[in-house]
Amino acid sequence: MLQYFFTDILIFNGDNLKTYLELKYKLFKFKLMVSKIKNFLLNFEALASLLLRFGIGIAFIIHGYAKFPLPPAGLVEYFGLPPALATFVALSELLSGIILIVSGFLRNPIGDSLTRFAGLVIVILMTNIFIIAHPDWFITQKLFTSEQIFLFIGGFYFLIKGNKV
Repeated sequence: MLQYFFTDILIFNGDNLKTYLELKYKLFKFKLMVSKIKNFLLNFEALASLLLRFGIGIAFIIHGYAKFPLPPAGLVEYFGLPPALATFVALSELLSGIILIVSGFLRNPIGDSLTRFAGLVIVILMTNIFIIAHPDWFITQKLFTSEQIFLFIGGFYFLIKGNKV
């Protein structure tokens, strides 16, 4: 049918005017439908970013809060981290999650900067977690099926994107 449409344009004459107009109308209706679908989905673009923000923010709040009371004994004993560093890690996780969520509601340059800062903290945390806790995961199936890679990607997303949807 599309081939006929282009052929029709090339060899247009009065006999096929009705067919040409019908095809032109169908193409117009198709473009209108695609435009309506696009506009409908644009309404969900902000929602998608909000869901990602809440998912990553809540995950970091839970991970940080699970390390309380401070200093986190698990980090100190298992990884041999100094208590001050273990406390810093726990607070960084908790606060980056809170800042990531709260900054999404600040529609100004401060909110954008806080979102990017939280994203940076998440990327730094996750990079160090990969290096210290999971050095055997690099470029393996375990890395790409773990929660940690998605937290890293989410942090990187907000570092780059900020509050711009």
